Amino acid sequence: MREESDSFGSVEISSDALYGIQTVRTNQNLSFSGRILSQYPTYIESLAMVKKAAALANQEAGVLGKKTAQAIIEACNSLMKGQYHEHFLVDILHGGGGIGTNMNVNEVIANLANEWFGMPRGSYTPVHPVEHVNSSQSTSDVCHTALRLAIIKSFLPLYHVLEKLVESINAKARDFQSVTTIARTCLQDGVRVQLGDTFFGFSHVIKRRLVSLEDAVNKLYSINLGGTVIGSGVGAPQAYRDTVLAKLCDVTGMKLSYRENLFDAAQNMDDLARVSSELRLLASCLLKIAKDLRLLSSGPEAGFAEIRLPAVQAGSSFFPGKVNPVIPETLIQCCFQIIGCDAVVQSTLEHGELNLNVFEGAAGANILDAMTMLEKAIITFTEKCMKGIEANREHCEELANSYIPLVMELKEQVGYTATTKLIKELDKEEIKRMIKHGGIQNDASYQ
Repeated sequence: MREESDSFGSVEISSDALYGIQTVRTNQNLSFSGRILSQYPTYIESLAMVKKAAALANQEAGVLGKKTAQAIIEACNSLMKGQYHEHFLVDILHGGGGIGTNMNVNEVIANLANEWFGMPRGSYTPVHPVEHVNSSQSTSDVCHTALRLAIIKSFLPLYHVLEKLVESINAKARDFQSVTTIARTCLQDGVRVQLGDTFFGFSHVIKRRLVSLEDAVNKLYSINLGGTVIGSGVGAPQAYRDTVLAKLCDVTGMKLSYRENLFDAAQNMDDLARVSSELRLLASCLLKIAKDLRLLSSGPEAGFAEIRLPAVQAGSSFFPGKVNPVIPETLIQCCFQIIGCDAVVQSTLEHGELNLNVFEGAAGANILDAMTMLEKAIITFTEKCMKGIEANREHCEELANSYIPLVMELKEQVGYTATTKLIKELDKEEIKRMIKHGGIQNDASYQ
């Protein structure tokens, strides 16, 4: 064990720990969710990218010596490779405007950097977590920037799985274009429809929502690193501020830019709220599709039974041989969670106060959670449901030739008023026979 001290006293920490006393304080005082920073590797890697860019800019500005900057950069490189993530223990939803997250990163980097100099963990010399690793930075501009980088990076795999889902739905739609069935409005029988057209409707709404989500994510390329706490840049020398954005672009390989107004960036996180809103809209549309598949596959004898979903596991511990639509139901429950995440994000936007929104970390965490959950659920939905859907062609044909579609045929022949009269005077079987034999066209009393 080793002992570390601050103005509140001393604590004992494992000699192997890369984190320090500020991380321990956050764990002791601010933990509640069970969701810790190590569970968000993309965020840790993004924080390391920000710290590396800051070290490069501080070295060029003369704030850090070459060896100190190099030690920090090497430590950041290790984190960017996915190493040492088990040392990030703070609750992702801790209070304090994200300072626990920033200090956890500062302490890990400092200890790794000091080992580069041959010093033991916990020595904080010659590299100090605040004086050197956090030089020219504030928690607010570091976490603000890293959250956006993490969301941008997390969006890419989500984008790809959504594209694959659209492709899979379109393939099914083409297969089902030869299948005629019945449409429904208000859950009542309607006109004939090609089953494929229903599926094309599914793919188009997902594609449209994906375009809107991508546009919202693209707005996150505008960041505020260098604005320090409230956007004024106080505490960061001008030479650092002139170079840190370019350094971050080099480190990330992204074309980043500054927000138009850095004071606005510190106060308002509506860019994150828009991404979350787009995720909620996407989830709501996916939820509707999953519900439709659940209805269309209902049965097998007492439901709609127009399609058959792949059977992946036993559906009931009570009914032998029963197969339930468990994959669509899993997607539905995932979408419930996405909608809940968005409720949190919108609350964080509303509860920002004056010059700094200290709840931005909770917004970022919930967006990352939403993206991760949605990505996993869509992969399962595509591979284990959508690709294996089959049409019940015979039953669809029966439905296409049921009473209401035939009545619609009659309406096309003689008009709405005459059809209404026929429905009152004749029973269903008589109407079907008349249409089948073409008798209505020859009956002047209904013209």
